[in-house]
Amino acid sequence: MKYEIGCVSRRNIYRQKFYRISQSELYDHVGKRNCARAVEAAAQTVFTICAFFAVFAVVFITLYMFANGVPAFYKIGIKEILFSAVWKPTADEPSFGIFYIILTSVAGTAMAILIGVPIALLTAIFLAEVAPKRLASVVRPAVEILAGIPSVVYGLLGMMILNPVMYRWELRIFRESVTHQFTGGANLLSAVLVLAIMILPTVVSISETSLRAVPPQLKSSSLALGASRIQTIFKVIVPAAKPGIVTAIVLGVGRAIGEAMAISLVSGNSVHFPLPFVSVRFLTTAIVSEMGYAGGAHRQVLFAIGLVLFVFIMLINFIMNAVLRRGIEA
Repeated sequence: MKYEIGCVSRRNIYRQKFYRISQSELYDHVGKRNCARAVEAAAQTVFTICAFFAVFAVVFITLYMFANGVPAFYKIGIKEILFSAVWKPTADEPSFGIFYIILTSVAGTAMAILIGVPIALLTAIFLAEVAPKRLASVVRPAVEILAGIPSVVYGLLGMMILNPVMYRWELRIFRESVTHQFTGGANLLSAVLVLAIMILPTVVSISETSLRAVPPQLKSSSLALGASRIQTIFKVIVPAAKPGIVTAIVLGVGRAIGEAMAISLVSGNSVHFPLPFVSVRFLTTAIVSEMGYAGGAHRQVLFAIGLVLFVFIMLINFIMNAVLRRGIEA
């Protein structure tokens, strides 16, 4: 009887100890779980605040540009600003036509994209699919270094190296012309070449990342069906990476159309119809070169130019996204 009582008491002690240990472990588990939930809630709050801050920044910039740019259109007139080719803001009878400036920005950006994007895309394909690892390890850092070079350095290099070359070509082409105004090499073609070089690192880096993100099963399946390596790259991998490539092109267009400092050094900064060997002025350089001393209606028109530039970038984004959606749906 005493043995049975002793066994029962021992069992009760063991049960109490087990219950105590289990209960403490349970409290620890619940505490850790509550802590994890608190961390997740805090992180979600931080992410939400950052997201709203980004949206607020876009809305604020949009409202600010419209608030400062629209008054010029009411005061001077949409037709006078957008469709007049005469830009004389400081004359006795000032004229604020930016038609040639708009044409220059559109033509210069389009030419830079036509030159830069194919080179950048082929470079990205080379790095992602063709180049040996050693060679890729040399080329890729060089492209990344291009992205880190300040725009003013591009402008200085263009002014010191590219403009003299363009001027020699200009002398040969217009040697017998009596009407051509020589630019010293500071013309639209120089600006286009500088822009084409400046957009290369952005398009190359994002396109290469998109190409590397394509599932390897697609490539293996294409090769297994008998397609050559080139056919697989251009018929399978590139179409699969199309969303990322389109994003890279959009960012490249934004870089090209929004550049000011480098362009002001190589374009000549004069308002003319955009021709290759003519000094021109872009929308950004018009703002940069005259905002320091502008006042009154002149200053309001410069804000209107900024609004036009802002609308251009928004339209390009919408058009590229629409093209991307159609491509994905097709």
